[in-house]
Amino acid sequence: MNTNIYQSINKPAIDSIVPCSLRWQGKVYALVGLTGLLLAVIIFATTLGSVHISFHTCFEVLASKLPFLHIAPSWPETFNIIILDIRLPRILLAGLVGAALAVAGATYQGLFRNPLADPYLLGIASGAGLGATVGFLIPFPLQWMNFGAIPIFAFAGGLGAVAVVYSVARVGKTLPATTLILAGVALGAFLSSITSYLMTICGEELHGIVFWLMGGLSLTKWAEVWTVLPCVMVGVIIIWLHARPLNVMQLDEEQAQQLGINVERVKLILLGAATLITSVAVCFTGLIGFVGILVPHAVRLIWGPDHRFLLPLSTLVGGIFLILADTLAHTLLPPTEIPVGVITAFCGAPFFLYLLRRKKGLAFF
Repeated sequence: MNTNIYQSINKPAIDSIVPCSLRWQGKVYALVGLTGLLLAVIIFATTLGSVHISFHTCFEVLASKLPFLHIAPSWPETFNIIILDIRLPRILLAGLVGAALAVAGATYQGLFRNPLADPYLLGIASGAGLGATVGFLIPFPLQWMNFGAIPIFAFAGGLGAVAVVYSVARVGKTLPATTLILAGVALGAFLSSITSYLMTICGEELHGIVFWLMGGLSLTKWAEVWTVLPCVMVGVIIIWLHARPLNVMQLDEEQAQQLGINVERVKLILLGAATLITSVAVCFTGLIGFVGILVPHAVRLIWGPDHRFLLPLSTLVGGIFLILADTLAHTLLPPTEIPVGVITAFCGAPFFLYLLRRKKGLAFF
């Protein structure tokens, strides 16, 4: 069936297979409200730290950098350094990573029609973990574009693992989902065993490796933000643009093809985009768990499974969630910093169980 027929019957088909928990107007209001909440959370997070700065002052400092506003500074110069050079890059990177992991998780769950799918399903975590471990252990310094060996090796390890999984799982011109998942699990276990072995012989580097594997955003600089931002934006936009085909693919791959969807092409594009944003996120922050599985499910339970809203809502909620989690990580027990992956699991799991309790009986797909 050609694409013209798909376009003529796509919307009714989607409306029939994607029940809405709220009217679409309510979801638009949710998008606007969450956008405002994200901005408020960013400003709120800049107020917290070893030096307390009022919300009003933080807002003025940030607003003074807008080109169309002129605000005479009434605060110490050190506040500019604290807010703009130390806190803001970390907050923005946390928002980008949270958004990337949430969107990637929603994409994998939709592609594989599996509620347990997360951004690390295809071995990205194991590959990035092994790469980062090698980066810690290499005996010579390595720099590329102001980045050290750890993010470089982590990024290469994550992409390399997915490339191996893809090549193993591909059968001719098709990519069976079950084979892809099994290959990812098997390769992930193999790479994790190598990482575990290296950790037993690494000596004094063990603490740094363990902390990286638990995730963290300490010492974030603007260079990391400017590197992650375009990759995440491009990947997220590509995924958003494929929300409607992803909805249709919830029926069945054969039925989606009959509706004019090039299933294998859509799979490849979505897998590539989700893998890119996940790899570029974890290479600078380590393995932050639970965001990619918690946020899409929470959004789906509250606002419904329509990917046209699920993906942008997950983007916003993921950014808000990880900013708040990272804020807790470095303010809860000062001067000690808790790995942000610990916070995401500790805070996210009870909330998710609460949602399941309130919404029990509601199907995920």
